[in-house]
Amino acid sequence: MRRTSRRSQVHQAIAVSALLLAALFLLPLAVVVPFRSALFGREEPVDETEQEEAPPPVPSGGGLDAARPLRVLDGEAVLEMDLGTYLAGVVRAEMPAAFEMEALKAQAVAARTYTLYKLQSGGNHGETADVCTDHTCCQAYLNAEAARANWGDRAAAYEAKVESAVRETDGEAILYGGVPILAVFHSSSAGRTRAAGEVWVNDLPYLRPVDSPEPGDRIPNYYSRVEFPAEELKAKLLAAFPEADLSGGMEGWLKDPAADSAGNVGTVSVGGVAAKGTQVRAALGLRSACFTWEAQKGGMAFFVTGYGHGVGLSQYGASAMAAAGAGYREILTHYYTGVTVEPYQG
Repeated sequence: MRRTSRRSQVHQAIAVSALLLAALFLLPLAVVVPFRSALFGREEPVDETEQEEAPPPVPSGGGLDAARPLRVLDGEAVLEMDLGTYLAGVVRAEMPAAFEMEALKAQAVAARTYTLYKLQSGGNHGETADVCTDHTCCQAYLNAEAARANWGDRAAAYEAKVESAVRETDGEAILYGGVPILAVFHSSSAGRTRAAGEVWVNDLPYLRPVDSPEPGDRIPNYYSRVEFPAEELKAKLLAAFPEADLSGGMEGWLKDPAADSAGNVGTVSVGGVAAKGTQVRAALGLRSACFTWEAQKGGMAFFVTGYGHGVGLSQYGASAMAAAGAGYREILTHYYTGVTVEPYQG
């Protein structure tokens, strides 16, 4: 009996010890298991390097240009864009992208100023649009896709130059008396630009004749020659000057030329009718009004220098000035008399 009691006590002690031992091993598991996933689970790796958001695309223009909306008539469609985007298209179309960077900047400022002048003067399109893409009315325009096709493997570099020219002159305009001027421009003069009144009706104080460094040997078709058979020449002249008397010999159809301040044909008699050299240029499709002529057997030959109306900024002259070290503001204040170049928010 005593032995049985003692054996029972031993069994109880063993059982208690076993329970305690089990508790000793299971207690850590009870603590760990609920958090096993957090402690030992596989998680996605974390990139601890600093995360930066990708910068937004850089617009062609800066803040001032981007803040000015524009309606551009392109054929029958009206395109809505900001001024910077429009100016990039104008620079692509109006000046070779291979030109000097400072010349491209001068072109960007001239194009911006011309656009602002159009906006303030009411333009030519009423309520339909602010400007158009017709160079005979406003300014030429070329979108990026079309320009890339023209530029080929140089497209990326040329596009970067054009966009930089617009962006780095953000909001700048050519001002006379604090307001944007009629900033007309042309391809190349005959060594000197012309006064506005020598081409159009009125003179403007900032569109005066100035010397222009034209690198004629590097300008395509700087010197051009056009020949007309006698009958074709007569038809063209009579279409433009119906009162002209061209009944005599061809040698007398054009007489008494008078040069203007830039050496262009200022006035000339067409069959007895007083005409401007610019009118004869338009009638015959000559590259400029700086021309001479010579009667030849069966026709007339015209010898022409330069390209364009010759007023304001000469694009080839601007590039020559830039190559010689001039900045765009120096170029602009040379070609436009008595002006300042500064940001304009009016």
